[in-house]
Amino acid sequence: MSLDFTLAGYPEIELKRGGANIPVTIYNVEEYINLTLDFTVGQGIQAQVSSFREGFNSVFSIQNLAGFRSGELVGLFGSGEEDWSYETLVDSVKADHGFRSESRAFKNLLRVMSELNKEERRQFLQFITGSPKLPIGGFKNLHPPFTVVCKPFEAPLKADDYLPSVMTCANYLKMPDYSCKEVTLRKFKMAYEEGQGSFHLS
Repeated sequence: MSLDFTLAGYPEIELKRGGANIPVTIYNVEEYINLTLDFTVGQGIQAQVSSFREGFNSVFSIQNLAGFRSGELVGLFGSGEEDWSYETLVDSVKADHGFRSESRAFKNLLRVMSELNKEERRQFLQFITGSPKLPIGGFKNLHPPFTVVCKPFEAPLKADDYLPSVMTCANYLKMPDYSCKEVTLRKFKMAYEEGQGSFHLS
């Protein structure tokens, strides 16, 4: 594979004057990397960033944000530290169509959810809602509300043989009546790690 000083995939964009005629070698590869980075996240997007600032500034003066630290801004526009405690989930997640709030499988799901780490939470949310983040206010502000229903199975298979499925546009989870917490965790991990790119009508 040979590279020159043009943007990868865009041979008409030269990273430096005459870049289409300058091959990337072991001696200039660092310069190539720096120019590519500058084009993709620096000077190359300056016009877009300026337009964003101008548009944002027309609604809310950017100068007014100067008094905030970055952590405070994250809190204002959506905190990364959402409440996934079991108690919050009990209050926020709705059981329906075959499950009640006292159902063993439903309670096991909430326990599994409350024990997920940060990256697992992002994957779980992506699987359930189509977004890796909750809205401001957490689970209680999901619209429609996050609902878990019982997914039927057909003999000779058992509930533990099935994966959960979801209608992301409705935050509507179809979960088999799993026998225990360990099976619940295993099946959900398989679903959100392996099935993110899958789309089926059900």
